[in-house]
Amino acid sequence: MSVLWIIIGLVGMLAGAELLVRGGSRLATLLGVPPLLVGLTVVAFGTSFPELVVSMGAGFQGRADLAAGNVVGSNIFNILVILGLSAIVAPPLVASLRVIRWEVPTLITVSLLPSLLARDGSLSRPEAFFMVVVGVGWVVWQIRQAQAEPKAVQESTSASAKSIIPHARAISVGQVIAGLVLLVVGSRLFVDGAASLARSLGVSELIIGLTVVAAGTSLPEVAASVTAALRGERDMAIGNVLGSNIFNILFVLGLSTAVSAPQATLPETLSTFDMPVMIVLSIICLPIFFTDQSVTRWEGIGLLLAYGGYMTLQILAATGSPYLDMARNAILAVAVAAMLLALSTAFRQLAKSKGWL
Repeated sequence: MSVLWIIIGLVGMLAGAELLVRGGSRLATLLGVPPLLVGLTVVAFGTSFPELVVSMGAGFQGRADLAAGNVVGSNIFNILVILGLSAIVAPPLVASLRVIRWEVPTLITVSLLPSLLARDGSLSRPEAFFMVVVGVGWVVWQIRQAQAEPKAVQESTSASAKSIIPHARAISVGQVIAGLVLLVVGSRLFVDGAASLARSLGVSELIIGLTVVAAGTSLPEVAASVTAALRGERDMAIGNVLGSNIFNILFVLGLSTAVSAPQATLPETLSTFDMPVMIVLSIICLPIFFTDQSVTRWEGIGLLLAYGGYMTLQILAATGSPYLDMARNAILAVAVAAMLLALSTAFRQLAKSKGWL
């Protein structure tokens, strides 16, 4: 029954995310919102809505491990699997200069925030609300950046809005509402099923959150990014991943922590291993995108293999393997080495382009 609830909940979340993104995107066009803002907010936030609803539901039920694990696991999944798949199916995955100059540094900064706030091993309610406030500031900044787009782009958006069928606004609002309902119901079934499965298998809810729940709630991002890459909208594929990760940390982790308890204690392994892995992966994005402004197919394969190593580690943790600590240290060392190698490669390319070498 636990597996059945997980499957039903997952189908409900996928359908809800599709309706939410489709209706939200069309509604944004009807309101004359620039395409850049639609990509960075409506699509990224819409595909991240399952993470928000699942983590909020877990937070209300006092399952802080599941909520935090879902956020960190989803961000790791997004970088390793979604970017990897997108680069494999449509290489090279080209990134715009804005993504390199602004979005990736923002993601790195945001990824560091929970670890800095949770130095004592817990997140307080004021700290959680601070993260939400930072998220609101980021959205406001995105809106102002979008409003600064050339007038020709905005006129194109207005023209496309006029070509949409009559009564489209009412239809779009209906899709958004239906999507939200499906997400709420589906996420509740998904969380209950995952928690029940964890108890029946003797596996901690943290591991379930980092693996099953994280991958399940990230499926809308997989669909959106891979589809965008296949259609040639590669910058949209990258922007969806980065925007979703920023949203997950600031809004999903912030809100789910705020509603769970006045002081939410984070699992030690999450603070000492999974969060550092998330931070390292965010940093690795910068040199990967910087070199030739793209993610190659080989780099995509490397990202997928890295996720295989991470999942192997979670299996060792679930089975109580005596080699767990050794495997954790080895994977973290490899991740740091990969980060340093990527940074040094990017620096050499920058130095050559500037004539320093």
